[in-house]
Amino acid sequence: MASGAEPSEIAQLFGEDVEWEIAGDTGVLSWMGQKSGRAVIIDFVYDSRAMLERIRFDVRDILAGDSRAVILGSLASKLRRNGKLIKTDYTIVLTIANGEIIRFQMLEDSFAVPQAAR
Repeated sequence: MASGAEPSEIAQLFGEDVEWEIAGDTGVLSWMGQKSGRAVIIDFVYDSRAMLERIRFDVRDILAGDSRAVILGSLASKLRRNGKLIKTDYTIVLTIANGEIIRFQMLEDSFAVPQAAR
């Protein structure tokens, strides 16, 4: 995403029926909640690029096995509409099958992130 790749190009890394989960207030940020399908990835890329200015996305560690990878890090983003800064540690859990991501789960401060976006 940081390279500016097209949303459809990013979505090709994911399975057609990818399961998506980011806990939080689904009424505040469109990408929060449980969703499925590759279109979710495209929507996430468009929406997050429109709403956020990425300040920092640090990866601290990656733990990987045959079918799962866990990414640990921290991020900071500024909301374009109100200038508020969102800072949070995160964990991303990816489940992989046949060379595609079939499940994406992001764990972050699910209270503070939507609060900043209000």
